[in-house]
Amino acid sequence: MASPAPLTPLRNVIEQYGLTPNKSFGQHFILDTNLTNRIAREAGNLSIGTTVEIGPGPGGLTRSLLAAGAKVTAIERDNRFVRPLADLQAAYPNCLTIVPADAMAVEIPRLVPSPRRITANLPYNIATNLLLQWLKDATAFESFTLMFQREVASRIAALPGTKTYGRISVISQWQCDVEILFHINPRAFMPPPSVESTVIRLIPLPKPRFPASRTALEKVTAAAFSQRRKMLRRSLMPLISETKWESTESLCKFVNVDPTARAETLSIEQFCTLANALFNPP
Repeated sequence: MASPAPLTPLRNVIEQYGLTPNKSFGQHFILDTNLTNRIAREAGNLSIGTTVEIGPGPGGLTRSLLAAGAKVTAIERDNRFVRPLADLQAAYPNCLTIVPADAMAVEIPRLVPSPRRITANLPYNIATNLLLQWLKDATAFESFTLMFQREVASRIAALPGTKTYGRISVISQWQCDVEILFHINPRAFMPPPSVESTVIRLIPLPKPRFPASRTALEKVTAAAFSQRRKMLRRSLMPLISETKWESTESLCKFVNVDPTARAETLSIEQFCTLANALFNPP
């Protein structure tokens, strides 16, 4: 869908409304239209369903999503952006809904109908927490096309045996196919962040890769990776008191996992097996 009239350049909108990024909200504005258009393309066919954007700010990515034919629900807690986003509402009638709220407090499946997807340049200070919250109901979403700090994106997509493999890797890949799409130079933002950024895509699976209770899996991975340099027989010890197991050694022997192994060497399937055995003992 094309805008019925040329839009005011984004830099002019920022100047007109006296907008500056709020560090406490983790804001960084994207001014490169080629970049925002690329993100919109990577999000797939936007003409179907609803695209949810988190923290749209002055509306750089929002413009590209709307131009690609999306019906956008934009969740923005910073009231300074209501007026510039209202200008986009006027340019794209019935295509943009603005929700003035904290994304951490919004239950998106209750807010917008299915099919729904999230496409966003996430506020860096809450990005990981947002993803973990959405993954609690992963199948409610068609896809996630999200921008993170490059280090965080690397952890989400990391494989066993690598230094960046951790709890977020296990939880994300247990429920989704994860793909790193491209990296973004800090100079693409205003102000430039101190780190590179990365856009990744997560496609929720119809069901998790391996049977396991999410609560149990979260407990096991939290314990294992909180002391990642320790062997499993030590790092999992705090969980034993919650179960019927006599020791971590007996647990590991039962599931055929080396008790001297460290968390970063275990596969997602092994973590699921540990979680099932711990909290659903034979």
